[in-house]
Amino acid sequence: MTKRSPFKYSKTSPEIIRLAVMLYMRFPVSLRNVEDLLRERGIDVSHETIRFWWNRFGPVFASEIRR
Repeated sequence: MTKRSPFKYSKTSPEIIRLAVMLYMRFPVSLRNVEDLLRERGIDVSHETIRFWWNRFGPVFASEIRR
């Protein structure tokens, strides 16, 4: 059985999504602070997009960490 990628329909690269979600989960910062941190690295993404990614991919990343 093949494993489906959770990033299949994403327009953004999985590395950027993973970075944004991990920054939000790892450090006690707000979504707007994560937005600012990414903007400093040249990645222009809104805090609402980061919130959507966190809701969608956060459980996937957490299950990967638990394994």
